[in-house]
Amino acid sequence: MRDGGAGLLDLSSRGRMLLSGTEVVTFLNGLITNDMKTLAVNSWMPAAFPNVQGRLLAGVRVIHRDDGFLIDTESATRETVLKLLERFTLAGDFRVEDVTDATAMLSVQGQKAVGGLNAVLGDEMAQVERHSVATAQLSDGERVDIIRATHTGEDGFDLLIASDAVEKVRDLLIEAGAESVDPEALETLRIEAGIARYGADMDETNVVTETNLDDAVSFSKGCYIGQEIIARIKYRGHVAKKLTGIIADGELALESGAKIFAVDEKEIGRVTSFTFSPQLQRTIAMAYLKYDYLAPGTPVKIRSSDEDYPAVVAELPFIRGSWY
Repeated sequence: MRDGGAGLLDLSSRGRMLLSGTEVVTFLNGLITNDMKTLAVNSWMPAAFPNVQGRLLAGVRVIHRDDGFLIDTESATRETVLKLLERFTLAGDFRVEDVTDATAMLSVQGQKAVGGLNAVLGDEMAQVERHSVATAQLSDGERVDIIRATHTGEDGFDLLIASDAVEKVRDLLIEAGAESVDPEALETLRIEAGIARYGADMDETNVVTETNLDDAVSFSKGCYIGQEIIARIKYRGHVAKKLTGIIADGELALESGAKIFAVDEKEIGRVTSFTFSPQLQRTIAMAYLKYDYLAPGTPVKIRSSDEDYPAVVAELPFIRGSWY
């Protein structure tokens, strides 16, 4: 994928819920950080579900389809999102259907993703713009929703399909030149791309704006749960800590949650995810650092298993692939 090919990801384990009803925009707008009223049909936006303290319960993608709003979220937050939504189904015309098992999601990523998609669904389908959704049909009439998105820092397309069509679509994409990406390789690609994962790089202890989900927050919409805290932090100037990158020489086996220290031995943060990057030939880590130490190039020390490893702060993403 990094060398110009196309990788095939299976994202079917992510949670997917279809929302419908005349009051869906009203109810959902009071629960998430982005502005549903600005989301046109056949488009999507990132959003977050915060709690009353402005802390992150789930990051999601909201897709406005012709049959309602599809919520796409990580598998770790599927049950959380479902419970948050189901609380309101008796309050008005607001219906929630968990379609995770009935649907599947594949993603083709890399510079040759366009060619693979063209071969399977036709030339016009690869022209879908970012934050837009296109709909195509397989030869047997099965619906495919196409979303231009990256999970690796490379250009790519997510394909939402019925679960009984997933093997057919997978085989077609492989015939078109895509190669399956195993979970270990995907984790390395994810970290190189600086994409946070719930349960590893962010959770309910983090204020939404600490997690680099800035595009998921509207500061001009009406009230929603946690808005006061999130807005207060923004207009105060900045968060106390933020997710950023760390680079160290060599191939290091770090402890989960390894502490980070400034050169004067002040504890300033902790590691969340790390991997050895084959492209950079260094160990890279995502980490929360105190605001005063976020400048790229700042020297730090990672303390793991009672050993100190010199490192420097780096901007995310570590690798800017074809998506950029």
